[in-house]
Amino acid sequence: MAQAIPLITIALVAGETSGDILGAGLMQALKQRYPHIRFVGIAGPRMQAEGCEAWYDMEELSVMGIVEVLGKLRRILAIRKAITQKLISLKPDIFIGIDAPDFNLSLEGKLKQAGIKTVHYVSPSVWAWKQKRVFKIKRNTDLILAFLPFEKTFYDKYAVPCRFIGHKMADDIPLHPDKCSAREALGISQQDLCLALLPGSRHAEVALLSEPFLLAAEKLKQLFPDLHLIVPLANPKRRSEFEAIKQRVAPTLSLQLLDGQAREAMIASDAALLASGTVALECMLAKCPMVVAYKMKPFTFWLAKKLVKTPYVSLPNILAGQQIVPELLQDECNPDNIVKHLQPFLESHNEHLKTTFLALHKQIRCQADQLAAEAVLTLLNR
Repeated sequence: MAQAIPLITIALVAGETSGDILGAGLMQALKQRYPHIRFVGIAGPRMQAEGCEAWYDMEELSVMGIVEVLGKLRRILAIRKAITQKLISLKPDIFIGIDAPDFNLSLEGKLKQAGIKTVHYVSPSVWAWKQKRVFKIKRNTDLILAFLPFEKTFYDKYAVPCRFIGHKMADDIPLHPDKCSAREALGISQQDLCLALLPGSRHAEVALLSEPFLLAAEKLKQLFPDLHLIVPLANPKRRSEFEAIKQRVAPTLSLQLLDGQAREAMIASDAALLASGTVALECMLAKCPMVVAYKMKPFTFWLAKKLVKTPYVSLPNILAGQQIVPELLQDECNPDNIVKHLQPFLESHNEHLKTTFLALHKQIRCQADQLAAEAVLTLLNR
């Protein structure tokens, strides 16, 4: 009689869209190597499509900013307590916290104490602020999966187990994206000048960024009458929020709203205006010149300025070690300033910037899903 293949149980927690993408890719790669895996935890639609049993809605963890978190803190803490108890009872073979460090690192610590192996996928920005967190990471996790090369160098200095795996998006996006095909798919003329507006995937981002983005777009439309504006929104909630703001501040502005399709929009566009975050990395990989803009609640921004020690906030600039794209933060994120920095991108082909983007793309193109799965299974079998 053939021996039964044991079922591996892997628990995962993703807190936002970028984590859902990473988790789904990792799950695919794990199933290719070992088909008999049960996935459970907190997952978005992509991870659920790969077979993850979602115990809670990922949207409940997708909160930015200190002031905003306080309003949902009781619910977030209740979820963490409940999932901790459930996982300690279940005893999965391994737990993978995908980004969301404020939620996942403490959860990982409790699970590790209970004898469950823990992985943290996507390094927190310990090299940028609160470097002492590295000791908590070392205590709470068995392995860090990092997608930036200098992150592994940082962790090696503190003897924290870390594997540099590159970034999934760098694998998924071609080195030379097909702009013509992207425009055809979105119904955009090949001759049009096109600008993408990406005001973020979180409620607070859309609430704070949509108005300056729209007012800047109106001014740019006056400078470039044939400018085609496209706005990919992360989900129906964000679309509804954006439409309400547009109706209030720019009711007559003509633009094309998209449900998702952010990557196609950036590939199709001549330039992009976007919130800081993973989307800036994706825009770089799409070879689309960008202006990165961001606003927070005043207290959150004041505290961030006290804590953050790096000169840049966007991943293209951090990877390059210099400012290659403009960053407009807080009061600098206003319509006139946005227009001033976007206009040059819409007036030239920006070949030098795109060459820099290509070089950075190659640095982090390492087959991340496969390397991550390999690292997880190695830890599992240790």
